[in-house]
Amino acid sequence: MIMLNSVLVATDFSETSGAALQYGRNLARAFGAKLDVLHVTARVAPMSAAEFDPTNLADLQADIVEDADRQLNRLLTDHDRTQLRAKAVAVVASSPATAIIDYAKQTHVDIIVVGTHGRGGVSHLLMGSVAEHVVRNAPCPVLVVRPNEHEFILPDPVTVSTRI
Repeated sequence: MIMLNSVLVATDFSETSGAALQYGRNLARAFGAKLDVLHVTARVAPMSAAEFDPTNLADLQADIVEDADRQLNRLLTDHDRTQLRAKAVAVVASSPATAIIDYAKQTHVDIIVVGTHGRGGVSHLLMGSVAEHVVRNAPCPVLVVRPNEHEFILPDPVTVSTRI
């Protein structure tokens, strides 16, 4: 029997992440699980002292995190907060994939839902894949939502039924 008590959705605020959030909501609703929505903000690093004033670096990072918090809180509905006990989490890290995995380990999530942009070839080689790294290293199952995939989410909440 599959038991899900905690669902983690990682978002970069893209359209594919929006689809991943829909899957995460439905899983949380179907299993009565809590929902965490995580966004990883990249650390701001100056290219050279001439380009950035180091005294403003902390302010710039704080502004970026504040903007991410606002976007995260706009993603969650009142229903998410009350029925799914949803929590919006913004963290700062150099590696989004590692931050997602670390959060999953620390909070003991049962499943991670993440979108992928479906890049291939040279683009994948140069940029890597956050989803691929998460799949390979996560402490739990990972549902990867691809762009333009066959949808199986119904307009009504998914329900879990058992056969006796």
